[in-house]
Amino acid sequence: MFKNWILFVAVMVFIFSSCQKQIGKPTIQEEMTAQAKNDTYGHLRQTKTFSSEGARKWQDMQLRILKQPANVNPYGLNAVRNFAYCGIALYESVVLGMPAYQSLHGQLTDMPEMTSTEPGKAYHWPTCANAALAYMNKHFYTATNAQAYQSALDSLENALNAEYQLQVDAVTFARSQEFGRAVAEKVFAWSTSDGANHANDSYTPNGQLGSWTNTIPNPVGIFAPYWGKNRLFVQSSTAGTASMPPPVYSETPGSAYYNMAKEVYDISLTLTPEQIATALYYKDNPGYPSGAAYLPIFSQIMHNEMPQLDFYALAHVKTGISIAEAQIDCFKQKYTLLQDRPIRYIKNVLGHINWEPLIGTPPFPDFPSGHSQTGGAFSAVMTSLFGDNYSFTLHTYDYLGMAPRTYSSFDEMAVDIGKARVYAGIHYTYSCTEGRHQGEKIAQNILNILKFEK
Repeated sequence: MFKNWILFVAVMVFIFSSCQKQIGKPTIQEEMTAQAKNDTYGHLRQTKTFSSEGARKWQDMQLRILKQPANVNPYGLNAVRNFAYCGIALYESVVLGMPAYQSLHGQLTDMPEMTSTEPGKAYHWPTCANAALAYMNKHFYTATNAQAYQSALDSLENALNAEYQLQVDAVTFARSQEFGRAVAEKVFAWSTSDGANHANDSYTPNGQLGSWTNTIPNPVGIFAPYWGKNRLFVQSSTAGTASMPPPVYSETPGSAYYNMAKEVYDISLTLTPEQIATALYYKDNPGYPSGAAYLPIFSQIMHNEMPQLDFYALAHVKTGISIAEAQIDCFKQKYTLLQDRPIRYIKNVLGHINWEPLIGTPPFPDFPSGHSQTGGAFSAVMTSLFGDNYSFTLHTYDYLGMAPRTYSSFDEMAVDIGKARVYAGIHYTYSCTEGRHQGEKIAQNILNILKFEK
């Protein structure tokens, strides 16, 4: 009797336990309903869970366009400006999927408040990024001389959309596309008021004796005399970045100015094959506009690293703002100081009337070196992202038959670029070393002032 009772109790415990498990387990229909709800509300995938491949393809598309001189000004100011605004649009289109980060509204000068996502609803961040970058590129490069590029922009947007539509439901896709485009519309509209459209307004040099003018042997043109009046992206970005002024003009043998010019001439007489190769590698014509030479370098590093979308967006926006800001400050100084290029002094004062630089002299003042200042800013940002001892090899001009160049750090590259401009005979050493230092300081200011993380 007692054994029967024990058996009865054991059976009842088993049955009760089984029922409890069934009560706690959702039905197949409940699981499907919950999954559908999670796809639309809550459980949102963050930006960091997606590849940056689409964004990298858009940067590659810009590089294709920039190889064609008719599509961009020859010294790359517009290209870098466009890169900066594209970086801002990209970042703002995906930052709401980065919980630890925040919008740059309220931090960048006059930047409008960005469109917000719908609370609790899912967004496919690659689709947002694609819509934003497509809008920006189509509006920046409307004047491309070949219809093929306009078709290529459409093709890239459509190809990425076709890929993304397979990854997400139609409602979320449409919502994401609309959001990315809305962000880009605001960023592009904001860009039109920065003053860049007045950069080449009428200008006549009126400096003192020995200052830069647009007369032979300098090129007769004048390039971007008012670029330095463009709106800064970050207020106080240039605070504490100024160098001591370059040497005062003097024709006295042994004076600082005389020695500065004589150094350029002396170096030109003893150039090694490696120095010539360095100068020609950063000549950037043919190739990319000189100020934009850092964009293919950025692209190469990103293709090497293949970061997730969140890291790529941060890298793009930090790099873009820093190098664009450096160029604004650089041209402000150029047309304030009006330091002349080496060619006039070497011919007219040193008396070497048949001397010519290795590459053509640009049609704007010398100090500071734009290539160097942009390089300093680029180096500082990339070092902040990848460290002081990041080794890389440049393949920018493989397609022109130039040998790749390998560096053990971004700073080493920036120094090399400054030397290249002296080897080329178009800048003084002081203009390059100080330009690099100024660019580094501007980038550090920007990285310190802007608060990306909450």
